[in-house]
Amino acid sequence: MINVFIRQHLPLLACFVALVVGGKMKIVEEPNTFGLNNHLLSQGSQLQARVSPSPISGPPHLFRLAGKCFSYTESMYKYDFCPFHNVTQHEQSFRWNAYSGILGIWQEWEIENNTFTAMWMREGDSCGSMNRQTKVIFTCGNSSRLARVSEPETCVYFLTFETPLVCHTHSLLVYPVLSEKLQKEWDEIEQARYEELITEQGYSKMLRDVFEEAGFLKRVKQPAQQEQHTSSPKHQNLLECTQEFEKQRAEIERLRSLLTQHNISYQVGTERPTVPAIAPQNQRLRGDAGILDNL
Repeated sequence: MINVFIRQHLPLLACFVALVVGGKMKIVEEPNTFGLNNHLLSQGSQLQARVSPSPISGPPHLFRLAGKCFSYTESMYKYDFCPFHNVTQHEQSFRWNAYSGILGIWQEWEIENNTFTAMWMREGDSCGSMNRQTKVIFTCGNSSRLARVSEPETCVYFLTFETPLVCHTHSLLVYPVLSEKLQKEWDEIEQARYEELITEQGYSKMLRDVFEEAGFLKRVKQPAQQEQHTSSPKHQNLLECTQEFEKQRAEIERLRSLLTQHNISYQVGTERPTVPAIAPQNQRLRGDAGILDNL
C-alpha cells in the first residue's frame, strides 16, 4: 500500500523536493500552436490582415481561380497562394512560436507591353521598416500549381504559378479585356503619341489612368499640394485636350496669314512680330481694330 501511495503522489513529492532544494521551479507552458499541427485553433484566427483585398480584375478566364488556394512546401515552410486574396507562409515545426504570417494581400496587376505579367500581393506582415510583399508570375503549365518560391530581396517574395489558363498566346493581353470606352481612349492616346502631341511621360501617365479606371492598377492618391491651380485649364480626357490643341493651332495659322497679308514679317518662336519701319499712322487691320496701336 505504501508503494502504491508513493507512485501516485510522486509528482507532488518531486515538486516539494525541488522547491526545498533549488528554490523556485521553472514552469514551461505547453505549446499552444504546434505550427500547423494544432487542429483546435484555426489559422484564420491567427493571421490578422492589415487591409482588404482589391476587387477581382484582369482576364475573366482567370476569375475561376478565385476562392481556391494552392500550396507549396519547401524545407520547413509551407506557402499558400490564394489568387485574388493573399499569400501566406507557415513554418512546419513543433516549436512553440512557429511562424505563420501573411506575405501579401491582393492589390493590383503588373502590366508591361499590353500584357498582364504578374500579380502583386502587398501590405503583408511587418518586416522591419516595411511590409512583406509578393510578386506572383504566371506561366504555362499542364496543371494549376505553385512551382517555385524565392526571396530575391529581404521580405520581397517571388512565386511562380503554373496554369493551363495562360498557355494561349493572347491569354494575358490587356487591350481585349478593356471596355469599349477605354479601348477608344487608349486608341486616342496612341494616336496622340504617334503625332508627338504628348511626351513619353505623358503617354505613360495617361495609360496608367486607363488601367486604374479599369481596376487593373490601384489608384494612387495625389497629395493636395500637387493638384493643379484652379486658374489653369483642365481637360476631362484626351479628346478634349486634342480639340483644344487643334483650335489653338488654327488660331496661330490665322494670325500668321493675317500678318503675311499685311506684309508684317515674323519669326517662329517669338511672341511679338516685327513691324515695318514705315507704316501709315492710324492704319487699322480689317477685323482686328487697333492691333497696330498695341504694338
